[in-house]
Amino acid sequence: MDALKIIAQDSMKTEAPVINVGDTVKVHVRITEGDKSRIQVFEGTVIAKKHGGINETFTVRRVAHGVGIERVFPIHSPSVDKVEVVRTGVVRRAKLYYLRDRVGRAAKVKAKY
Repeated sequence: MDALKIIAQDSMKTEAPVINVGDTVKVHVRITEGDKSRIQVFEGTVIAKKHGGINETFTVRRVAHGVGIERVFPIHSPSVDKVEVVRTGVVRRAKLYYLRDRVGRAAKVKAKY
């Protein structure tokens, strides 16, 4: 069991981004197509954080062309290049799954000033 903990600690990023539920973030993801590599930016609202340690993930939701898109990103993944917090939101829940049923301004999260 100790060997697994050592391997997990070696795989973790030293500077993990500080992300909270309700924040609007830009996630820079490294995408490899054949032998080429590029960075794609996915911007949206963090609606959930799960697990902990090496397995920690966060779910980002955005609406593009009237269709809701959710992506789950592992925080310690090498494909996640960086995470920028665009604005901090004020929420009173740990999971914001109720935003899936809302449209327009009702799906917005209040900003922290």
